[in-house]
Amino acid sequence: MAEHRKEPAGMAFPCHFRIKAMGLDEDDFDALVVQIVRRHCPDISEGAVSLKPSKNGKYVSVTVDIEAQSRAHLDAIYDDLTAHDRVLMRL
Repeated sequence: MAEHRKEPAGMAFPCHFRIKAMGLDEDDFDALVVQIVRRHCPDISEGAVSLKPSKNGKYVSVTVDIEAQSRAHLDAIYDDLTAHDRVLMRL
């Protein structure tokens, strides 16, 4: 049975949205996150990806700016990120 999630108040689609994922700061973690997001958003623009290392450098946060088409679109991206064992947290 599909889970029904309510639309966040004030959110209208399509809209600009920032997907964030955190993991260990390994050479290819940012590429992994982009690869997962690109399955759902093949037109990620130049400059849409930013990285922020943790204070001690062990972890990195990867932010990808996308054009979200619907709540289901966002849910699919987050489900794929959550399913990958290298993604420790997604926001």
